[in-house]
Amino acid sequence: MALSPSFAAELRDVLGAEHVITEPEQLRVYECDGLTGHRAMPELVVLPGSTEDVQTVLRACHRERVPFVARGAGTGLSGGATPVAGGVVVSLSRMNRILEIDLASQRVVVEPGVANLDVTRAVAPHGFFYAPDPSSQQVCTIGGNVAENSGGAHCLKYGFTTHHVTGVTFVLPDGEALELGGKSLELEGPDLLGAIVGSEGTLGVVTRITLRILRVPAAVRTLLAGFRTMDAAGGAVSDIVAAGVMPSAIEMMDRITLEAAEKAVAPGYPAGAGAVLLVELDGVAEQVEDDASVIERICAEHGAFEIRAATDEADRALLWRGRKSAFAAMGRVASDYYVQDGVVPRTRLPEVLRRIEQLSDSYGLRVGNVFHAGDGNLHPLVLYDAAIDGQTERARELAEAILEACVDAGGSLTGEHGIGMDKACSMPRMFSERDLHVFERLRRAFDPAGLCNPGKVIPTPRLCGEVPGPYRPHALERIGVAERL
Repeated sequence: MALSPSFAAELRDVLGAEHVITEPEQLRVYECDGLTGHRAMPELVVLPGSTEDVQTVLRACHRERVPFVARGAGTGLSGGATPVAGGVVVSLSRMNRILEIDLASQRVVVEPGVANLDVTRAVAPHGFFYAPDPSSQQVCTIGGNVAENSGGAHCLKYGFTTHHVTGVTFVLPDGEALELGGKSLELEGPDLLGAIVGSEGTLGVVTRITLRILRVPAAVRTLLAGFRTMDAAGGAVSDIVAAGVMPSAIEMMDRITLEAAEKAVAPGYPAGAGAVLLVELDGVAEQVEDDASVIERICAEHGAFEIRAATDEADRALLWRGRKSAFAAMGRVASDYYVQDGVVPRTRLPEVLRRIEQLSDSYGLRVGNVFHAGDGNLHPLVLYDAAIDGQTERARELAEAILEACVDAGGSLTGEHGIGMDKACSMPRMFSERDLHVFERLRRAFDPAGLCNPGKVIPTPRLCGEVPGPYRPHALERIGVAERL
């Protein structure tokens, strides 16, 4: 696809020449997101500075039938921001202002290019925080979080991005801007806001977001428990939740991940541990102390050989630094890795982790496990060496087999990283052809021309190489808990 010279010239006139990128060396920066296995060169990249700029770009794309992809910080891990070859990337990095802090309403209004952690930094002096906290929160943007419905370590108690977005300004693919929601939690009419959060940029471009902020809890207690095996740690997680305790976070790391984290940031995790649980409680001080006692008892009953609490804020920050550095730290133990993102019921964690170990042995590749154990959101990291013939393909096959194990256990294809390009061809494993048709109809209602982030989420013959196969019943259907409509 070759764009006409007048197309770029029109956008330069509106945005300024410095905000329209056409040089091949500069375009290459945008050819992929955090999943580098999918790459494509856009024809040009635009950097709008306002909602009106975004409208101008999308109107031009709509008129010329040019596909476009919105992009934040590029930290996504599912290929959701991979460009369309010859299309346009709408980079929202310039739109990075916090527009309003309304403490009385406990709301903050931001542009999509604002980094996640910067929201908490802006309101922390007033005793508030923004709850969703992906591991990449220092760099990932709110716009990307909205696209993927990101969660983070504390989503167990506080929920995902969708629970903290109360309103957006939304530009449709034809350039029309809509105001959806606002500062109220009560929405009138159909839940269009709910459809947009988590739609992975396939329905339009969000240019302004109203977020809910929360008061900093009175007390916080962070516990670390070291176990000899993943089975023992997984059993402790199930019993903690069964006991009626609701931590704000329960994170688990296995031996490989612990080794990498120690080499990278030296958080002081227990030597010889096959698994570590990082459990955080917050709320009223008395309740936090009571719940901590219950958790310590359960961990001891499951064979924890070391249990300790963070002694101060610096100690707590170090424990969390080890967990939040885990993905990047894997470069210490492998030259390449492939990140997956599946969900399983908490009660089936030990079983699925054993299955991952079996698959690892079968494929001859190591798998590091680091995940949000409290809500069963796994992030297995398949380790390989791309310089060895066949290992890249084998790693991808292993990652897909892990996803299949998650779905077979009654789980899902993604918890927070999204479907993107990476898992679009796996959608028929979980959804029927009728389900996928409904998804496509919703998408076409917003984007009849199919210009907005095409090739993502919905499987297509072009993308997957074949027509999606027959529907495989979900595990919850097989046991009679759910049925197809």
